[in-house]
Amino acid sequence: MSVPAVNLGPALKETRAAWQSRLAEMFARSHFILGEQVAAFEGELAAAFQARFAIGVGSGTDAIQLCLREAGASAREVITSALTASFTGIGILAAGCLPRFADVNPRTLEIDPEDAGNRMTRRTAAFVPVHLYGQPCAIDSFARMARAHRKLLVQDACQAHGAQCGGKPFTEFSGWVAYSFYPTKNLFCLGDGGAILTNRASSARRLRALRDGGRRGGQISYMAGVNSRLDEMHACYLRAFLPRLNEWNEDRRRTARLYDQGLKDCPAVGMVERTEDSVCHLYVIRAHRRDRLRQHLASQGIVTGVHYPAPLHLQPAFRDCGLRRGDLPHAEKACREILSLPLWPRLPATSAEEVIERIRRFYRR
Repeated sequence: MSVPAVNLGPALKETRAAWQSRLAEMFARSHFILGEQVAAFEGELAAAFQARFAIGVGSGTDAIQLCLREAGASAREVITSALTASFTGIGILAAGCLPRFADVNPRTLEIDPEDAGNRMTRRTAAFVPVHLYGQPCAIDSFARMARAHRKLLVQDACQAHGAQCGGKPFTEFSGWVAYSFYPTKNLFCLGDGGAILTNRASSARRLRALRDGGRRGGQISYMAGVNSRLDEMHACYLRAFLPRLNEWNEDRRRTARLYDQGLKDCPAVGMVERTEDSVCHLYVIRAHRRDRLRQHLASQGIVTGVHYPAPLHLQPAFRDCGLRRGDLPHAEKACREILSLPLWPRLPATSAEEVIERIRRFYRR
């Protein structure tokens, strides 16, 4: 049985009528940049995620960069997780900031607020906690710490579309929340795309200018902005997908529960803790002999991933972060063990059961 890591086919098929209709509207208007589709999607996204404003941008990386620039963190240090996509750190660098990395909680793999707080200095401008794998991090702890020490707080929610923390939307905890619509995400487009959510009208105005070359609707640049605008075509797909997000997230949870049940007593597999708030962007295990298991699954037609193979503080792009091998032991150990199993909306239960059986068979052998 062939089981891909991600399959967008079912989602595209069941929303075809909606996105085809949006595309027809776009072509009829011949308005392809910051037109009606993006404006409509921004309003719909803000309403769905319980925020006042949404600003569509070119990628999740740009969303992080623009949040930090608008917040005023440039040229200072920003603390984030060592276990995340490198684009979190790249977004911090692009904002003119210096990334500094904290270790993770070994049970959840989320950024550890205590360790992050211990790494704070007078040069620290902001925290960028990551809601990893669809699981909200301890954002309430970061919000308290940011208020107490007068630090900025920008959330990387690029893997947590539709998630909340204790029933509260993420915008309740900070003024800036960054999202990515990369094709593998819970809410996706067919290329790069992103958005920023905020409840602050002044921030929304500045972010709309920053994404459009510092302009305010005309041809004059009033600030040093960037060219990072969500495409109209992507908005057509996102508008079709957004109404299905909660349903798709619940489908992901059902598959995750199948994996939970099937692997809970497998002694060579460590489970990553998650709460009911998780939207299960990825299903990650900690596997003994991870690379050999991955090869075995591939030989059976089962595609897996590693998110992520190296912590950020050990990657060449961030060699100036001031940390060496051994400084963040939990993140470093996790990167040697983690394995992402196939997960997408409408994944057949039989496919998940096949993955479980192949894993158990490998370790019995």
